[in-house]
Amino acid sequence: MDDSELFAAAHRLPTTKRPLLGLTILVVEDSRYACEAMRLLCLRSGARIRRADCLKSAHRHLKVYRPSVVIADLGLPDGSGADLIRSMADASPRVGVILGISGDEAGEAVAMAAGADGFLAKPITSLAAFQSAILSRLPAERQLSGPNELTDEVIEPDLLAFQDDMSHAAEVLNEAEEGQTLDYVAQFLGGVARSVGDSHLAGAAAELADARNTGRPVAAVAARVAGLVQERLKQKVAI
Repeated sequence: MDDSELFAAAHRLPTTKRPLLGLTILVVEDSRYACEAMRLLCLRSGARIRRADCLKSAHRHLKVYRPSVVIADLGLPDGSGADLIRSMADASPRVGVILGISGDEAGEAVAMAAGADGFLAKPITSLAAFQSAILSRLPAERQLSGPNELTDEVIEPDLLAFQDDMSHAAEVLNEAEEGQTLDYVAQFLGGVARSVGDSHLAGAAAELADARNTGRPVAAVAARVAGLVQERLKQKVAI
């Protein structure tokens, strides 16, 4: 079933198998791999997905329509997703459900302090957890009557999306200087690496973030990160 088939009857009431039918979810996420996971989660749940890869694009979406749900990554190329969450939480009328997402352990506290209704830790692969996070925060009139058929299905995004993320990281690293750009690269690659179970890349990204936070020289570790990214771009067939 493709998107057009699923959403042709978007006006229908939600069902136990498609509990999010009729909802529009705006996903603000710069990782193509994470976006692909979200697309599959929304597709399985009956929700319509709109995507923005930065704060500027998200604000452009929000000027045109008001989604039912916004899921915002905290680390974006042009700023913090917490700022977007804060502005949406203070807006009137308010978006019905606002969720923060991050691969950072401290992300939940940041998202909730900004005014989010809930938080999802990356990687987000559980269909049941995704649906529950939204359903539990919908108003009473949107709740399903009777028990929900939450499944244990696990979403597995296409690893070609991981390659897209590596290409993006390589481009940014090629132009990066010591500063906020390296901070962004460290958090971006850390989140993507953890999502695909790439412990070597995740460790290198964490080392880069630590070097930046402690004021240590970053040239050597940044070069190591760049080398790992290039290795993964050369492994297309293996991946």
